[in-house]
Amino acid sequence: MSTGISTFRVEYAKSDRSKCKSCWSAIEKDTFRFAIMVQSGKFDGKVPNWYHTHCFLEKVKLIDPNTIKGFDELRWDDQDSIRHLIQENSAALSCENDPNETFSVQYAKSNRSTCHGCDASIDKDILRLSRKNYTSKRARRYGPTDEWYHVDCFNQMKNDLGFVGTAESFSGFNDLNKEDQMELKEKFDTSSKSKRKRKGPETNNESIKAKQLKIEDTTPEASNEHEEKRRRKEQSELLWTCKDNLRKEIPNGVLKELLEFNGQKSVFGESNLIEAVTDCMAFGALEPCPECGGCLVFNYTNYRCTGNVTEWTKCSYSTQLPRRKSFEIPDKIKENYDIFQNYKYAQRDRIITQIVQKPKLISKAVEIKEPDYDSELPLSSYSVATVGRLSKRLSTLHKQIEELGGTIATTIDKSVDVIISTQDEVQKGSKKIQDAQKFEIHIVPEQFLNDVLNDRPSIVMDKLKLSTWGILPHIRKQQVREEKNRNRKSSSTFKSFARSRKFTPEMVTMKLKDGAAVDPDSGLEETCHVLKDIENGGIFAAVLGMVDITCAIDTFRRIFFDKTGNQWDDRGSFKKVPNKLYPLEIDYGQHDNSDQIEKSLNDPNSKNPTRLSQPVQDLIRLIFNVGTMEHTLLSFDIDLTKMPLGKLSRSQLNMAYKVLTELQTLINSGATNKTLIIDASNRFYTLIPHDFGLAKPKLLDNNDLIQSKTQMIDNLLDIEIAYSILKGSIDEKNEHPIDAHYKKLNCTIESIDKNVEVFKRIEQYMINTHASSHNQYALSLKELFKVVRAEEDDRFQKWETVKNRQLLWHGSRTTNFAGILSQGLRIAPPEAPTTGYMFGKGVYFADMVSKSANYCFAKRDTPEGLMLLCEVALGQMYECYNAKSLSAETLPTDTQSTKGCGQTIPDPKENYYTDDGVLIPMGHGVNANIKHSSLLYNEYIVYNTDQVKLKYLLRVEFNYKD
Repeated sequence: MSTGISTFRVEYAKSDRSKCKSCWSAIEKDTFRFAIMVQSGKFDGKVPNWYHTHCFLEKVKLIDPNTIKGFDELRWDDQDSIRHLIQENSAALSCENDPNETFSVQYAKSNRSTCHGCDASIDKDILRLSRKNYTSKRARRYGPTDEWYHVDCFNQMKNDLGFVGTAESFSGFNDLNKEDQMELKEKFDTSSKSKRKRKGPETNNESIKAKQLKIEDTTPEASNEHEEKRRRKEQSELLWTCKDNLRKEIPNGVLKELLEFNGQKSVFGESNLIEAVTDCMAFGALEPCPECGGCLVFNYTNYRCTGNVTEWTKCSYSTQLPRRKSFEIPDKIKENYDIFQNYKYAQRDRIITQIVQKPKLISKAVEIKEPDYDSELPLSSYSVATVGRLSKRLSTLHKQIEELGGTIATTIDKSVDVIISTQDEVQKGSKKIQDAQKFEIHIVPEQFLNDVLNDRPSIVMDKLKLSTWGILPHIRKQQVREEKNRNRKSSSTFKSFARSRKFTPEMVTMKLKDGAAVDPDSGLEETCHVLKDIENGGIFAAVLGMVDITCAIDTFRRIFFDKTGNQWDDRGSFKKVPNKLYPLEIDYGQHDNSDQIEKSLNDPNSKNPTRLSQPVQDLIRLIFNVGTMEHTLLSFDIDLTKMPLGKLSRSQLNMAYKVLTELQTLINSGATNKTLIIDASNRFYTLIPHDFGLAKPKLLDNNDLIQSKTQMIDNLLDIEIAYSILKGSIDEKNEHPIDAHYKKLNCTIESIDKNVEVFKRIEQYMINTHASSHNQYALSLKELFKVVRAEEDDRFQKWETVKNRQLLWHGSRTTNFAGILSQGLRIAPPEAPTTGYMFGKGVYFADMVSKSANYCFAKRDTPEGLMLLCEVALGQMYECYNAKSLSAETLPTDTQSTKGCGQTIPDPKENYYTDDGVLIPMGHGVNANIKHSSLLYNEYIVYNTDQVKLKYLLRVEFNYKD
């Protein structure tokens, strides 16, 4: 049974205030009103658009009343009348003598349409079938819209779509070519004839119909159906007899007393009270929820719990067969009201109608088909590439591929189906081989071209495969198509939400008229005047005010308690109350002065000139750029209206770390109770407000999400440091703001001339160690700075005698560098989850520059980043070839660091040692001859920050390739 929200609803109008969205006339009280549930533009929920019965059926072409939520709650006679109306409507639609405007067929005009059955795209020029949608938002505004299907998908769903015709019933059938007309006739005419014959004189004979009906009524299925119908009718009559008697005799106060006496959920409103008491009288009082002890209520499709698992999360328990107990009526009430005097509880189960949802076919990716095999042209529709030195000439191979029907690919990308190469070339791991691994392309020997003459290419690929990776081409293409469809839907949802949002200005400009300010919202500034006293020149306009601090404080305390369930004076020991709000420890600081901060950094006319060199000034401006900080927060889907740039408190961020750790424990333990994960997710999103628009918040139920949220908090902590420095420096009156920010970093930063040897050596280090697989950009060194952190030097002294010290790369977001420079590189706190750290919590470094550069998160529109070169005392390294969770305590004895051994390393022949014995691994990337490593490049991890000394800061330009 579906527990989702039905598209349609029906009920008796509770008043005469609602209006039909079609004819805009009032819907009378106690008459039918049908609703189409639509997305609200103001909140993330559905709202009803109400219609008269005839207006609704004109707009919505229904074939099954069970698609309407609430239908089963109507009086039985009214249910029958609606069934009759729907049958008449459906019969009119399926009339075969007239062209069927609801269903049509045509060739796809592009590849942009998506099948509503399997969610896969429909290729251009492919036959597609349509069913008109009369209920979507676009359809209601512009008229019926087409919902397209693949032919096979439509054929599987035709009963649910209400199609009962033949192939010729499709509008546009006569425009198809003969072959496609025959295909449709084979699929639809055969099944139609077997189920239904064309109307003729003999089928209208009433005696024949009666005989057919009599025969059908004797079948077990018909008997069961009639018995089910009889039971539903009895239930409906029982419920409505009870409802009518309660409405006539029993006041609302007595109904509430009955519910409280039996321990039921308190409800409000006459209709809700009557529904609740009727359910109890007919089927028994509901026992408490077995999971949380809360009260159950009926909601058309099941009984759901209204309680809370914790103070953060509602209980998600629901059932169609709840536990019951006898419904007790106090003697005093029983004596006063006739309806209760002869009442005796009888145990029954409520018959609940399933709300029929539109079925969803399994994606066509499950029924993947490769191209038809042709022994003469077995590689038709295949794109084939060659890599490396092969036994035959390249021109000979290309000719052979083309003779087999294939096309030649000159570059390795996702469009390539198969690559012909050798085992030696695969082991070399060239750029093209790495691209093949990235796109999961099979690599096969030349023998492949001979064997495909006798067998399918897919079979030969798996049989001769030289690579350890590879996904068959038709499967890869289907995956790409599905991903494109998902992205298209996500983009469509976002655009729809963006259009629905209405933004109000934060500031209103008042218009001055005759010496008085006029609110522009009044609409009177152009048509009216402000009265002026001629004798004394006084204007008849006044702004009145009254201040009563005591009253304001009392009002504030009352509202705080109403919203949170806690007294204002007890906020220091705040306890979360179910269904109440939780106060966020937001420090707005001088958030509203962001523009002032920005101007102070760029003010050339400051009273106190800066003493810093121009490159260092520019660096400080880059690190403390408020716009970059805000952009970073937005990239994490942070809700800036609830969490302004100012900051969330550090204690609150640490609480969020703990929640993520709790979630990680639940996930890794294989917790089957989803309520616990929902509860922890609720707490996390309360602590760190997110903006999901109208979409549902993502349930934090996998380690990838935990990792991304952990990285988000890492960044928030550094932004908190940066902004606290900004706030602390803005009030400095005796020095330039840039100098004040620089001083708060507690380190010395000096620009290095581009002509000195150290600049050239580091630039060469950067050029040589750019990995071949990171070819989407090239790096150029704009500025080089020497960095000295006094405290760091003192701590590093005891490691200076360690033999294995290397100058290694570390990359991070620009917004993190205020925290890095002021406090050094740090290890994730104990509260943080361990997920996402390949070798445990530590400080990570690389000897290939582009591996670290990726962590700068530069983009084409912001192609700049900051990187560090640090002296790292590695000592004796523990070498690993696969992920392993480690820490300072779990490192093997006599080792001081971990090395993740990669398949590509800087050429040891080009190593350079500084005068104080520090190794700079500045060689070009070469094969490490490691066969079983899961890493492409080396990683170095230390678990003690004393082993790290910042040496150089690089300002780097990312030059993206077209």
